[in-house]
Amino acid sequence: MFYKVVLKDIVRVPPNQFGDNIETSILSQIREKYTGFTSSNLGVVIDVVRVEDFGEGIIIPGDGASYYETKFEVVALRLSLQESIVGKIRDIADFGAFITLGPIEGMIHVSQTMDDFVSFSEEKVLQGKEKGKVLKVNDVCRAKVIAISFKDVSNPKIGLTMRQPFLGTLNDVKNELVGEAAK
Repeated sequence: MFYKVVLKDIVRVPPNQFGDNIETSILSQIREKYTGFTSSNLGVVIDVVRVEDFGEGIIIPGDGASYYETKFEVVALRLSLQESIVGKIRDIADFGAFITLGPIEGMIHVSQTMDDFVSFSEEKVLQGKEKGKVLKVNDVCRAKVIAISFKDVSNPKIGLTMRQPFLGTLNDVKNELVGEAAK
């Protein structure tokens, strides 16, 4: 889910930006530092929305830059276990599918792609044997988060499933909803 979060940090504004608008310079430095930043507490920072407040600049001898204590707002994507998300299949391998979830990527193990015996073809397609469902690159899908690991903070691992009701390609979900409504 996406969240707006207010953070505080001390921001370094280099001397070559002293003639510019100070708020614009601070925002530029914060965006450079925080956009794409990933942590287990915050998630993935999508963008810095605005600078809320900043103090008076302090120059540290020998550096020449000015430092500002700053309060700012960011938009972050922080996934939770059991959360349903929508993403696009980026690639398929014999062991599963990779799905783009905005700024990060998740993986759906082949055993979690559908509630069926699944076969992989060289055309990068996963197909269910009994139900005939198909999963291919560029399919937009609905999945549920079943595992999150920040062991490597620069590359978080997101495990997903599409085996439960109302998960899978959006077309399959639509067909399932129509079938439920007809009951």
